Amino acid sequence: MRKLDSKSRALIIRLLVEGNSIRATSRIADVSKNTVAKLLEDAGKACAAYHDENVKNVDAKHVQADEIWAFCYAKAKNVDAAKAAPSDAGDIWTWTALDRDSKLMISYTVGDRSQATAREFMFDLASRLAGRIQLTTDGHGGYLKAVTDAFAGEVDYAMLIKQYGDPTGQKGHERKYSPAECTGTKKEAIFGKPEMDQVGTSQVERQNLTMRMGMRRFTRLTNAFSKKAENHAYAVALHFMHYNFVRTHKTLRMTPAMAAGLVDTPWEVEDIVKMVEKAEDAAPKKRGPYKPRAKKDISK
Repeated sequence: MRKLDSKSRALIIRLLVEGNSIRATSRIADVSKNTVAKLLEDAGKACAAYHDENVKNVDAKHVQADEIWAFCYAKAKNVDAAKAAPSDAGDIWTWTALDRDSKLMISYTVGDRSQATAREFMFDLASRLAGRIQLTTDGHGGYLKAVTDAFAGEVDYAMLIKQYGDPTGQKGHERKYSPAECTGTKKEAIFGKPEMDQVGTSQVERQNLTMRMGMRRFTRLTNAFSKKAENHAYAVALHFMHYNFVRTHKTLRMTPAMAAGLVDTPWEVEDIVKMVEKAEDAAPKKRGPYKPRAKKDISK
């Protein structure tokens, strides 16, 4: 099988992180969609492994956490009627924790919106921090016990609870596709001593827009949704690797990883390609079934 060259891999990764679908990427790069999907898988695994090993001891002061919705194969309400739906079909949530100052995506978890996923997410976040932080989340009830268990009280934690009403003056499809109107917010100190004037989720909610623009499978009202939960997770890992280490933040004028002190210089997409190729070289090679060699006839 022909191995994809580094230049082609860099092109494909650039197309994916700029919001192109797998089919659009395959047409532009002139490769099969299976080739694109395989590279997405390899890159996603390598990026997730690098994040786990290197995004540690982050010296953050204010962290904002949120969840963003998408779906795999079919929306939860349509799974029962879907043909050959896999076991992981339905709503899928990406939990994110952003350093407000460096804009670094410190931790992310892909799963459902349950207490178990909230706990996994918060324990991962706590393990990557260098010291005490002020944490702000929305009013989702899953955070309460998860934050308590993960930080053991060593955090200044507050919730920003938004109150919503129906979109006013709209009927029919306009109302159906319009977001609910935010009629007010309420700040609640949960424990610790959070500075209430610093409580907010604006930066992490802005990151939700970056995700929807940068990953085609998050785009609403299209057929570009994820068909497999694994591919969804690979796309998220690749996106945040590019966001943290490659993409220059316009306000900071450097990458979030540089602002957080994790690296001294910005990465290039080619550096991600090298990381993927290094992971491929380190992986054990697949071997076929053992076939004994035929014995020579020495009787003659």
